[in-house]
Amino acid sequence: GGVKMEELLIVCEFSDVFPEDVSDVPPKREVEFTIDLVPRTSPISMAPYKMSASELNELKKQLEELLEKK
Repeated sequence: GGVKMEELLIVCEFSDVFPEDVSDVPPKREVEFTIDLVPRTSPISMAPYKMSASELNELKKQLEELLEKK
């Protein structure tokens, strides 16, 4: 079951960026990794921590520098 890739609207609309053959997606990895979940638990919901004005200014400066490098 499931939807075939060629049936997805986004794939049809941008077919020039999707490979014809997707049989090797995702690629085989050297290490198989799984995350074992604990039954009856939920993700931790936390508000972002606050930054001081100087930390916020430094973050903005670094983000601007990264965007300029693009």
